[in-house]
Amino acid sequence: MWTPLVALAVTLATETVSAQEFGAMMRFGCAQHAIERLDPVVSPGQVPSQHMHANSFNATMQGDVGEESTCTTCTFSEDFSNYWHPALYFAADNGTFRHVPIIPNVGIFGATGGVTVYYTSPTDKSVKITAPPPGFRMVVGYPTLRSQGLGGAYSIYRCYTDGPLEPNPMGVADSDTQEFPRKHCPGGMRVNINFPNCWDGKNLDSDDHQSHVASGYNGCPSTHPVQLPQIMLETIFDTGMFPKSDWPKDGEQPFVWAQGDPTGYGYHADYVFGWKNDSLQKAVNQRCSMNTCEGLTTQDQSVGNKCTKKASFGPPDLQHWIPNLPGKMKVTYS
Repeated sequence: MWTPLVALAVTLATETVSAQEFGAMMRFGCAQHAIERLDPVVSPGQVPSQHMHANSFNATMQGDVGEESTCTTCTFSEDFSNYWHPALYFAADNGTFRHVPIIPNVGIFGATGGVTVYYTSPTDKSVKITAPPPGFRMVVGYPTLRSQGLGGAYSIYRCYTDGPLEPNPMGVADSDTQEFPRKHCPGGMRVNINFPNCWDGKNLDSDDHQSHVASGYNGCPSTHPVQLPQIMLETIFDTGMFPKSDWPKDGEQPFVWAQGDPTGYGYHADYVFGWKNDSLQKAVNQRCSMNTCEGLTTQDQSVGNKCTKKASFGPPDLQHWIPNLPGKMKVTYS
């Protein structure tokens, strides 16, 4: 599944960026637009695509998405971008699966499911930050990853015990992990994923959807000299709806991403730029913070919640136990 909709202190496997360096943080919510097996970046035109995703898109998105869209689920009315990630499932001992719903983030204006989106830029306005152009898209993470590796540098998990409390956007906790938490999370499981923030300045996409971008938190490399705002997606899943008594008898954590990943390392996300006109460039130039920005329009989340999409080939079963992951994806450990 995928859902449209993360800068703050970004902690990577090899380096940490302080809040002083990345301090202008736009943070806003985007409600869930759709949940279905479509992936217009990796599998354009393929209906259905390989595994289940959550959010706003169709099978063959091309060109200027902002100009083609008629509504947005997001707080900022100018943001028609598409943000999506795999759906999460609970794997029972008897071999069946159940979809895990998303909990709206605290303080994100009553969004229906969805994710919190962050666009972060250095506080120093002398550092040039460039908004992506129309048609720009990228993918972060590796769906087939099952162990510590490059994917772990982009995503991080947090286990809530009492509820989805307001997250700490200025760093990470000692208990955060780069794999699925191995303990019961009755208050929900949060996962953040950071997109690359450097662009080659030429290609709107690449064959692998990653080569045209790179990560450069201490300055962009010469091969990718254009610094983008740091985009992060933050999603909280209602893992507490499955009591510990329902966990497998062997005690192993029971959650699996829709592409068959039981480790958490295969978490990934897609981004298709869709801000209207030069609205995002104006926002990063101002170094706007949180969910207000001079010159941008905000909409009540109740309006965004109405921006939904009819399923392309029949609605997925999100309320019952199902015999296989969507697309008959197999759970794999390597």
